[in-house]
Amino acid sequence: MGLKRKDILAVAELEREEIDLILQTAESFKEVSTREIKKVPTLRGKTVVNLFFEPSTRTRTSFELAAKRLSADVINISTSSSSVVKGETLLDTARNIEAMQSDILILRHASSGAPYILARALRSAVINAGDGAHEHPSQGLLDLFTIKEKKGTIAGLKVVIVGDILHSRVAHSDIHGLKKLGAEVHLAGPPTMIPRGIEQWGVKVHYRLEEAIAGADVIILLRLQLERQGKGYFPTLREYARLYGLDSKKLALANGGVLVMHPGPINRGVEVTSEVADGLSSVILDQVTNGLAVRMALLFLLSGEKQ
Repeated sequence: MGLKRKDILAVAELEREEIDLILQTAESFKEVSTREIKKVPTLRGKTVVNLFFEPSTRTRTSFELAAKRLSADVINISTSSSSVVKGETLLDTARNIEAMQSDILILRHASSGAPYILARALRSAVINAGDGAHEHPSQGLLDLFTIKEKKGTIAGLKVVIVGDILHSRVAHSDIHGLKKLGAEVHLAGPPTMIPRGIEQWGVKVHYRLEEAIAGADVIILLRLQLERQGKGYFPTLREYARLYGLDSKKLALANGGVLVMHPGPINRGVEVTSEVADGLSSVILDQVTNGLAVRMALLFLLSGEKQ
């Protein structure tokens, strides 16, 4: 079985079987990064373009490394180095790139829905690397991969997502993926950061962190999306840290063996204390490692090549 689509735009659109296929494929690719020569010829002759209109360290580097480890040619384009600064539209930029026979285009953009515009217009595959506050599917998939790797299963686990749910594209991808794989999803954060009506997604909402994480198997902390907040959603960072920051005292309310996750970059002392971020429950760096394998899987599956 292969993917039933040419693009990866949102976890919400993926069928359960497609998610399973991506996670299984990622598992097989993870071993490549442990070899002395970390490279396979799977995508030799293919061209992958990273088109990033927002800052990124982990995601852009991870996609670039994933493509290189599959032996693809990789081009990185940022806002400052593109003709967008001269007034060219996103679509014209993408069409010019495709005219140079690129095979896969990876887009990060501040506007929700931007990857859909390119996916409809281009023959080449498009991967959404984060669009506005909509979705960040590769991060959601690597979170699923990490939980499954550490816990053996996702079905039946109590997973708590903490923080700026309103602006977090990671939270939206995580919720859709976790629900499809059978997790019990709880959200915790200030009332101003919880979207109205989100209970209709099949999640439980809490405004007290202690209540949410009691008996939790996995806690996913979100970065405060200060760049997407047009107004103050909480009085001060100190207030946020006191009420919603994860420290060892609050963590003790969770189940034994709880996993602490964060998509990064971390605001230490605000979303989580260093003691917890660097503690035994933290799998934050495992998420980064697994992100490489998941992105290799996405590139491979969209390329149409045989493993």
